[in-house]
Amino acid sequence: MSLQTDFLVLGSGISGLYFALKASELGDVIIATKDRPEESATWYAQGGIAVALGEFDNPQKHMEDTLRAGAGLCDPEAVRILVTEGIDAVKELADLGVPFTRDEKGRLHLGREGGHGESRVVHAHDSTGSAIEKVLLEQVRQKPNITIWEKHMGVDLITEHHLKPRQVSRTCFGSYVLNEETGEIVPVLARFTVLATGGAGRLYPVTTNPPVSTGDGVAMAYRAGCRVRNLEFFQFHPTALYAKSDPAFLITEALRGFGARLLLPNGESFMHLYSELMELAPRDIVARAIDSELKKHGYEYVLLDVSHKNAEEIRSHFPHIYTTLKEKYGLDITREPIPVVPAAHYMCGGILVNYDSRTDLNFLYAVGETASTGVHGGNRLASNSLLEGLVFSARAVRDIARRIKNREAESKNPYLTRISPWDKGGTANLAEWVLVQHDLKEIRNIMWDYVGIMRSNLRLQRAERRMDLIYREVVDFYNRTTVTREILELRNLSLVARLLIRSAMERKESRGLHYNTDYAEVRDESRNDTILEPLEFKNPYQGPQT
Repeated sequence: MSLQTDFLVLGSGISGLYFALKASELGDVIIATKDRPEESATWYAQGGIAVALGEFDNPQKHMEDTLRAGAGLCDPEAVRILVTEGIDAVKELADLGVPFTRDEKGRLHLGREGGHGESRVVHAHDSTGSAIEKVLLEQVRQKPNITIWEKHMGVDLITEHHLKPRQVSRTCFGSYVLNEETGEIVPVLARFTVLATGGAGRLYPVTTNPPVSTGDGVAMAYRAGCRVRNLEFFQFHPTALYAKSDPAFLITEALRGFGARLLLPNGESFMHLYSELMELAPRDIVARAIDSELKKHGYEYVLLDVSHKNAEEIRSHFPHIYTTLKEKYGLDITREPIPVVPAAHYMCGGILVNYDSRTDLNFLYAVGETASTGVHGGNRLASNSLLEGLVFSARAVRDIARRIKNREAESKNPYLTRISPWDKGGTANLAEWVLVQHDLKEIRNIMWDYVGIMRSNLRLQRAERRMDLIYREVVDFYNRTTVTREILELRNLSLVARLLIRSAMERKESRGLHYNTDYAEVRDESRNDTILEPLEFKNPYQGPQT
């Protein structure tokens, strides 16, 4: 048994929902999300959306700041698309009803964050992501031709490899989708498939990402034959609350834009030692500065102090942070500093796509954090991520509209009856959850210790040896075990970890977020992308699962 739809969207963050909303004008849409629809990285985004709407701002300035933050590795054309087309996208969100914060004259209030030369961050106080997610979900649920499947997870993309007889994978026909509650896996055939599965922050033990961020889209695409790009650039947010919470509670960069200062626990400032921009330096610089000071002095955290600012203004501008820290952690930020540490936050690389979000597989698109559009380069500029999700999702829909007009997708129709059903023969419910938990813990510890903010050739070599062994064990376990969400996430994380390590080993320099102590740091212009070909997956679906 299989299901058919015009559009299959995997993921329910800003990229997936915005795509679905626009694509619903072209056909029926199924959104498959492995948790509640709200459970996405978008929901946790505090800061806002960077867009050149200020009186003295313009897209050229926004572009220059983005290129500068990207450590010379951004694709200038992709950035130009981002900063120009993003203006209308943000205006559309406002028209849809997103309650962006406004000043006393009714104009959008524009915040300032690290790396930005102007105040240009449109926000809904300090809960921008959840405000956007709520409105987009409301809009999506009003569309009768959009169906949301909760507790459903993509297993593998369907390609020519699943035809009878099997062929080399060049086309995406949809995805095998797991119903987490019943355990049933159904082929969902789609004219167009969209990966909007977010990042892979769960590779690390300390992360601001929710539990759903397990690199699923990157792993699925790579196994199906897509190239991935620049995975070595993983952004660590400089300021997450130092506390036992999962995910780590993010302290928005806007707080530093508001005037908060970074201090050592003894009260000394230190950012002047690392950048003339001090607290407003790009994230890669601030995160490395904090990491360096922690290791130099043996501290467990540094302090972020905003208590010198007006208390009422703090409560007004940052109600979510103020209330959460006060009620949950007993910390009054109007009177005392916040203990903070860096945390894994954003995957700047991803599935290689063109300017219209097309991947290497025909009829497969990737949007949002799971895609590598070229706009982030070696380091993402603060508040450019939500903007990227909007801009390149809209471009994907426009590209698809052109292809529908040309009737391109009809070329797949003769093959749909030849798609193999899911075969779970040879598997059993081993219930060895101790193995899953142990492997997850080991993956995260390896990544944190060897592939974190500071790297070296020796650390990466050790990480590669250990991760290759774990990956082989995980694949063997997967091939013998009844499929569950936990096993799929472990399989995906172990693969993405290997790809990230391999990417880091191939870059023989320190640039942006990738800092290798064996190579000097460079910031000259470079289009030297790290692109990994899926050579080991020429026959990617071996084993009893298919």
